[in-house]
Amino acid sequence: MKADQELPFHASSRSKIKQYLTIALYNDLKTIRTPSGYTLDQAITSGIENPDSSIGIYAGDMESYDCFAPVLLPIIEDYHRLNPGWSHKPGLQEAVLPDLDPEQTFIRSSRIRVARNLCRFPFSGNMNPDQRLALENTVKHLFKNLPEKLSGTYTSFTDLDEKQFNALLEKGLAFRKGDRFMASAGINRDYPLGRGIFISRDKVLRIWVNEEDHLRIIAQSQGGDLAYVFNRLIQIVRALEDKLDFAFDRKKGFLTACPTNIGTAMRAGVHIHLKQLEKKRSLLEAITRAYHLQIRGTDGEKTAVEKAVFDISNARRLDISANTIVKDLHKGLEAIIQAERNL
Repeated sequence: MKADQELPFHASSRSKIKQYLTIALYNDLKTIRTPSGYTLDQAITSGIENPDSSIGIYAGDMESYDCFAPVLLPIIEDYHRLNPGWSHKPGLQEAVLPDLDPEQTFIRSSRIRVARNLCRFPFSGNMNPDQRLALENTVKHLFKNLPEKLSGTYTSFTDLDEKQFNALLEKGLAFRKGDRFMASAGINRDYPLGRGIFISRDKVLRIWVNEEDHLRIIAQSQGGDLAYVFNRLIQIVRALEDKLDFAFDRKKGFLTACPTNIGTAMRAGVHIHLKQLEKKRSLLEAITRAYHLQIRGTDGEKTAVEKAVFDISNARRLDISANTIVKDLHKGLEAIIQAERNL
C-alpha cells in the first residue's frame, strides 16, 4: 500500500478498523514488524477484503497488541465499552450456584469456553505449517499426562478419513475451516494440518486445537447446572496453566487473535427453550440487557432462532472477572425463567 493512497476500505464498510485507522496513523505503523514478522497490512487484510467486517483487524501474535496499540486500543475500548481506568479483572474460582432448572424444562444445555494462546508461538493467522505441527505436538504430549479425572483422547483431523471426520462434525465435536473473515486473516491456512480435538472420558470437556486461537477449551453438559460446567472448565484450565505459558497482559487479560475476545476470553451460555418469550422479544431483550447478556440464534451468531430455542450468553469479557460473568448469567437466567413462567 502506498503512503499517498487513501486506505482501500470499501465505501460501505462500517468496521472499527476503518473508523480508527487514519492514513497518518497507517503511515506511522506500516513499517513496524512484530518479533514474528507480522505487519499492519497483514492485520487489516480481513477488514479490507470483507467490507461487512465489524472489527476488521486481527492480532498475529501477542506483541501485536503493543506494536499496533495506537489503533488497537481505541478499537478495544470502543467495542468493549470500557470506562476510564479499565483493566482485566482476575478471578477464576470454583463456584457454588443452584441448578436453576433441575427438571430441564427450559435449559437444554450449558456451555462455557475460554480461548488461550501459547506465548512462544505466533497466533493462528501468522503460523507456518511447522509451527502448527509443533504446537499440536506440544499439547498432545500434555493431554497424555493429564490427571485421571481430566483424561481423555486426542484426535488429529489429518488421521481421519472423510467419513470419520463427518461423523465428528455431526456430533459437534470437530470444526470446519473458519469463515471468510478468518480465511482473509490467514487462520484457515494449511487446514486441517495441525488441527484436532481432545475429548475427556466423560465427554464434558473438549479442546479444539489450532482453530481461531491455539486452544479453545470447552466444558459442556446437558441441563442448567452452570456451577458444574464452570468448575469442570476451571479444573482443565488449571491443569493446562501448570504446564503452558499463555499469552497474557496484566491490563488486557488473555490475548486472542480477535480483539473482541480478550480479557477473560470466555463465553458462558445456554441453549434455552422460551416458547412464551419468543412472542415477547422486547421483554426478553430488556432482561438480557439488564444482566449484561446477549441473545443469539440457536446455532450461534448470525443464525435464526429455531423452535424457540435461544442461545443466551455473556456480552462482556474485558474489565470483568470470569466468576462475575457466570454470576450475571445465573441471575439473568433466573429472571428469564421467571418471566417465561409468568406469561
